[in-house]
Amino acid sequence: MRILHLDSGAGMRGGQWQVYHLLRGLARAGHSVLLLAPPSSPLFEKAAAKGLPVEPLSWSRLLARSARFDLVHAHDARSHTLAALFSRAPLLVSRRVAFPVKGTWASRWKYGRPVHYIAISETVKECLRAAGLPETRISVVFDGVELPDTPGFSEHGPILTLASEDPGKGAALVQEAARLAGVAVKPSSDLPRDLRNARLFVYVSEQEGLGSAALLAMAAGVPVVASAVGGLREIVIDGFTGFVTENRPECIAAVMKRALTDVEACRNISRLARRQVEEKFSLEAMVMGTLSVYEKVLSC
Repeated sequence: MRILHLDSGAGMRGGQWQVYHLLRGLARAGHSVLLLAPPSSPLFEKAAAKGLPVEPLSWSRLLARSARFDLVHAHDARSHTLAALFSRAPLLVSRRVAFPVKGTWASRWKYGRPVHYIAISETVKECLRAAGLPETRISVVFDGVELPDTPGFSEHGPILTLASEDPGKGAALVQEAARLAGVAVKPSSDLPRDLRNARLFVYVSEQEGLGSAALLAMAAGVPVVASAVGGLREIVIDGFTGFVTENRPECIAAVMKRALTDVEACRNISRLARRQVEEKFSLEAMVMGTLSVYEKVLSC
């Protein structure tokens, strides 16, 4: 298959990591890929460093290149818009967010253009269905994460949270909860590194399509305290694969103290959460699931 990938993100967040891993998986499987992305973006630089075909994203390049591909796969909102306007091949869109689709005529036109959608969770799929898209045009393919060779859970390691300037990620709530619980929380801007030796990962969010940061912690065997919102509810099951909390400081503090005092529960959660990632949220499962969607779309 020949797949043209589009991503307009300026940073390297969960969505860009998924594109990067997908490109590598598709190339290893023998498929032809090309990425169009901003030339100053970390995704562009990482793809180029790995020898993956990548070119600067622009409407004119999309128009010129898309005719040579079987499918165009847009990975974010802006590239979705560009492809809706300028793609000369069938369009597939990945949707990662769980907020409602706007009901304007422009939005209805834009969302009517793709032949198919990949939703990263059942929660996101329901958002698309609520916008009037038929279920036959939506497939769920969960994010995938790398599995460290050895679990990183340490009873004496730091309590981590995600370093983010996004107000929806609950940094202030986590810090207030930590004060109430009488513990220190370390914001991490490099989770794969910091999860190698961590006691707990606290992930508070107002809304979440799935929660790839939580999956990284689960893969590392580090127990997660997560908000009971959106797609997080599909991966974090209280007492089994993590700890669930309401988005109130006193609730977060209580759950943190529960996790910190029950070491045996944390050991069990570490094992069960990592097993769940192995079985359902691996990079291989993500790549194979995406390939299955491509085959379904192109066979129609």
